Amino acid sequence: MSKLRSDSDEEAQVFETAIIDKSPRWQDNLADSSPFVMGAVATTLLTISFGMLNFRDVTLQAPVFVADLCFAAGAGLIISAQWEMLKGNTFSYTVLMAFGFFYAGYGYVTIPSTGIADFYGGTSTPSFNNALGAYVLVWACFNFFFLLCTTRMNITYVGVFSFVELCLIFDAASYFASAEGKIELGVHFMKASGAFAFAASILCYYTVLHYLCEDALPFRVPLGDLTRYKYAHKRKA
Repeated sequence: MSKLRSDSDEEAQVFETAIIDKSPRWQDNLADSSPFVMGAVATTLLTISFGMLNFRDVTLQAPVFVADLCFAAGAGLIISAQWEMLKGNTFSYTVLMAFGFFYAGYGYVTIPSTGIADFYGGTSTPSFNNALGAYVLVWACFNFFFLLCTTRMNITYVGVFSFVELCLIFDAASYFASAEGKIELGVHFMKASGAFAFAASILCYYTVLHYLCEDALPFRVPLGDLTRYKYAHKRKA
């Protein structure tokens, strides 16, 4: 009886393997969107950091930032997220969709013709600064969950999401300080936010180099793999 059961189990396993092997693997033929995604985020963060740091008298409310916010980082990330969905990468899909809409929404607010700032009476009013500060702070909370997940991925991603988290926190603090009339303190917070955005952009460009080296160059650029700790934890469990 056990012999029959063993033969039956073996046949079932062979049949299951055959079915799996014959399943279409068209996902493997999809291009990796990671280099573009990290490049778009890096370019957007670097551009924004110039405005936050008041580089060459550029301000954060400059309409030219809309190009990066709404298109490169906004539409670009949202479109790239669909690749990750087809591949079944839940984390990547969630991050790209979230930040795609965040950047697009942030860029939309800065467009004068939308009338959003006029609704609050201008960009210097307490109500506008409080609203924008709350908007950024909530996204800092959302980003914190992403940061936790990266602790089992690689050191570079931990650095990127840590700097982005600090960027968002100080950005929100800047708006809240401006809303309370503490303009000088708000400027200091904004510059601190810009410094963290600049640091995050450099790490993002480093990640772009990593992915491009994997695909086109004969050498590798390490990201600081942390997945071995994840698997070690599973083995202990």
